[in-house]
Amino acid sequence: MSILLPILATVSRQVKNSFVKKTRRTLAVQEQFLKELLVAYQDTALGREYGLRDIKTIDQFRDRVPVLPYSSYEPYTERIAQGEQNVLTPDPVVYLNLTSGSTGQKKLIPVTKRFQNSLRQANLTSIGFLSDALRDRGSQFGKLLATNSVQLLGRTPGGIEYGPASVGVLRMGKFLYEQLFAHPYETLLPDDSLTRHYLCLLFALCQPEMRGLGANFPMLVLRICNYLEQYAEELIHDLDQGTIAPWLKLAPDVRTKLERQWSANPSRAAQLREVWKSEGRLIPKLVWPQLSYVATARGGTSDFYFERFPQYFGDTPGYGAVYASAEGTFSIYPELGQDGSILAIESGFFEFIPEDQWEAEQPQTLLAPEVQVGDRYRILMTNYSGFYRYDIGDVVEVTGFYEQSPLIVFRHRRGGLLSSTTEKTTEFHVTQVMQSLQQEFGLPLEDFCVTLAEDVIPAHYLVNIELLPGQALDNPSAFLHRFDQKLKEIHTSYEVKRRDAVPAPRLRILAPGSFAIVRQRQLKKGVPDSQLKFPHISEDRSFLAGLTVAQEIRLPEVANRESY
Repeated sequence: MSILLPILATVSRQVKNSFVKKTRRTLAVQEQFLKELLVAYQDTALGREYGLRDIKTIDQFRDRVPVLPYSSYEPYTERIAQGEQNVLTPDPVVYLNLTSGSTGQKKLIPVTKRFQNSLRQANLTSIGFLSDALRDRGSQFGKLLATNSVQLLGRTPGGIEYGPASVGVLRMGKFLYEQLFAHPYETLLPDDSLTRHYLCLLFALCQPEMRGLGANFPMLVLRICNYLEQYAEELIHDLDQGTIAPWLKLAPDVRTKLERQWSANPSRAAQLREVWKSEGRLIPKLVWPQLSYVATARGGTSDFYFERFPQYFGDTPGYGAVYASAEGTFSIYPELGQDGSILAIESGFFEFIPEDQWEAEQPQTLLAPEVQVGDRYRILMTNYSGFYRYDIGDVVEVTGFYEQSPLIVFRHRRGGLLSSTTEKTTEFHVTQVMQSLQQEFGLPLEDFCVTLAEDVIPAHYLVNIELLPGQALDNPSAFLHRFDQKLKEIHTSYEVKRRDAVPAPRLRILAPGSFAIVRQRQLKKGVPDSQLKFPHISEDRSFLAGLTVAQEIRLPEVANRESY
C-alpha cells in the first residue's frame, strides 16, 4: 500500500465532514456559490451579455438568464477552441471535455483549473464517504483497478487539448490517481482497449490485497471481468515469467517504462493457477478476496447489468462515487449499495424543473430545498464551466433528503422516448421490466434493446435480447407475455394505449455476439471506449440493422389475429 494512501483517506474524511456540515444550510451554500461565480465571471463575453454584474439575488438570476440548451453555447465554445480568451470563463481554458455523443451530438465543455478543483472537491468528498462506509462494515479503503484511457483525442486550432472528461480528470489529477490505482499510470496510456485492460489486470493481479474495482458504467465493469476470464492463462504466464505479452499493441517507449516496473511473481502465479484449475476461470471475488467495493454509475439502466454482478463479485457492494457528466458533477453518494446521492452543493448551483413545466420555453424552477420526495425533475446546472442554467436533459427523481440537501437518482435522459403512438416509454421503464424478468426467469442476459417495427403503423415493440453463452430461454412466449404485463403495470400510458392502439410486442432472440457488433459500430463512430453507453431503447429503426435474428416470437393473440 502507498504510504500516501492513508493520508489521502484522512484528508478525504475531513473534506467529507465539511461537506456534511454544509448540507445543514443548503440554500445559503447554494446562494453563496452563485454569488461568487457571478462576481468572478461578470466581465466575460457572456457575462457582459447577461449583465451578471447587476444580478444580486437568485430571483434576479432566474429572471434575467434564460434556460438554454448546448446549441446556444456552441458559438462560444467554438470561439474558445480557436483560442479566444475570456469568452465563457475569466480563467484560461486548459482542456475541453468532449462528450461521448453516444446519446446525441458531441459537445465541448470548457475546463479551467477553478472548474477542475471544484470537481476534485466532490471526488475527495466521495472518497471520504466511501472510507467511512467501509470502516463501518469492518473493512478498509485501499487501491483499486480502473482501466480508463488517458489518451487525448487532439488539440483545437487554438492549441487547447481535448478529449473525454475522464481523460482530463486523470491527466490533471495524475498525482492523486497514482496513489489510488493498483497499477502504474503508464498502463492507461495505450489506445488499444484490450492492451490497456490486459496491462491493468496484469499489474493488479500482483496485489491480492486490492480493495476496489471501478469503471464509468456497469457494462464496462463486466467487460473487465470478461477480459480476466478470457485471458487468464496468458496473464498467469506473464506473472510467472515476468514477461509482458509480445502481442500487445504497445508503443516501444511505453513497453520499456512498464518493463522497468515489472518482475516475475511465481508464488502469486501458482496461487492464481490453482484457482483457475479448480474453478475453471478467474473472477474478481476469487482473485482479490479482500475486494470491498465496486465503483460504477448507478441509476438509469445500471440495475439491468447489476443482475450479473453476484457471479463475479459475490456480495461485494457497489458504490456510485459521484453522479457526473462532462458538464460537471451533480451529486455525491454517501453510502454503499445506495441509489440516492446528495446534491453536490459545492460544485454547482442547481435548479429543478417540475414535470408540469417541461414543455415551457422558460420554465419556472425550484431550488434544492423546495423539491418533493418521489417527484421527477429536469435538473439545471450553473458552474465554473461558464454555462448558466444549463439543461443537460437529465431527468432525476428525488428519493429523500440528507439534512437539507435532496437525494437524487438519475432516471433517464429526456428525449430518449419510444412511442408506437403517444405512450412515451422511457429507458427506465424497460430497464425495470428487464431487470425483473431476469430474476423471474433466472436468466441473466448479455444485453437488450427495445426498438419499433418498420413494417406496420402503429408499430410493434421489438424486444431484442441476446442470451449469455450456454443459456437457453425455455419458454420465450411466456417471457414475452410477462414483458407486456410488467410494462403495463409500471407504465400507465402504455397500459392504456395497449388496449386498442399499440399492437402486441414481439420478441427477437439475436445471435450470439450481436450486441458486440453494435458496440463496435458505436466505437467506429467515435464514441470513446471508456465512455461507451448502450441505449436500451432506440427510435432509430436501423439501429440493429444487419444483425442475425435467431428466433422471433409473437404473442398468441397476434398470431391468431393475423392468421384470419
